Amino acid sequence: MAGFGHYVPDRRVENFVLERRLRLEPGWIERRTGIRERRWAAPDETLTDMAMMAGKMALDDAGLARSEVGLVILATSTPDQLLPPSAPLLAHKLGLDCGGIDLAGACSGFLYALVLADGFVKNTRKPVLVVAANILSRRINMEERNTAILFADAAGAVLLAPSGNPHEGLRGSALMSDGGNYGLISVPAGENKMTMRDGKAVFTQAVRLMTHCARDALEQAHLGPADVDRFFPHQANTRITDAVCEQLHLPVSIAVRTIGVFGNSSAATIPLSLSLASEARPFEPGERLLLSAAGSGMLAGAAVWKIDDG
Repeated sequence: MAGFGHYVPDRRVENFVLERRLRLEPGWIERRTGIRERRWAAPDETLTDMAMMAGKMALDDAGLARSEVGLVILATSTPDQLLPPSAPLLAHKLGLDCGGIDLAGACSGFLYALVLADGFVKNTRKPVLVVAANILSRRINMEERNTAILFADAAGAVLLAPSGNPHEGLRGSALMSDGGNYGLISVPAGENKMTMRDGKAVFTQAVRLMTHCARDALEQAHLGPADVDRFFPHQANTRITDAVCEQLHLPVSIAVRTIGVFGNSSAATIPLSLSLASEARPFEPGERLLLSAAGSGMLAGAAVWKIDDG
């Protein structure tokens, strides 16, 4: 991971606005989710605008020339248009002359993109820009409490570059799907609003899948919970993070949490957290990171990443 970037819209939406509209008692949303506020995009902001800001920050952070980048992968559930894909437009806005593809993996999209990008980097020795971005505020059903209180807009980016050390970078990964729970979170065909059929089932399955993938990734990396320096869970709900930490026997203190002020932006939450964490306390050489996510599909994934010793 050679560079990190993120972007969040200016508009803050605090809980009291939603609690008043949904007739919830004050404090209910934070108690249930850990969210205090979230960011929503302005009417004139587009998905590729947000992705461009995060991508530019990651490219600048890495200090790489635009000409070196071999591929852009954009993980999103809210592209600018259904067709064509948004990644070519994102590459154009960033001044990149390379391949570009969208990846629709819902909340796990960034981890799928990260694993695929790692393979491309190793095969071609060319850097890959991975961006995850969503404008979920435009998919919220404001009459449905389960979705209205959770979802937010954000973009996060990571620039992957070749490493000369095979023992650093991606050390373990696991990707899973459970189509038996396909309809728990959906935007039905021909519609544009999200629905969550059963919040309790989503909670249970997210904890199960995030835990399972994390264990598999750690086992592949020949590591245990005690070897993890920082845990980057998908910011779905703070209670899900707590439950996964308990299942994995991870100290809750190593879990990075950004949901309180940025809400749940689906695939964007992990790269957003990585970028914010890198700003607050830069990653140290040899540091081991555990990333895990689960969401609509159900799709899940996890990755163990060792920071390059330089």
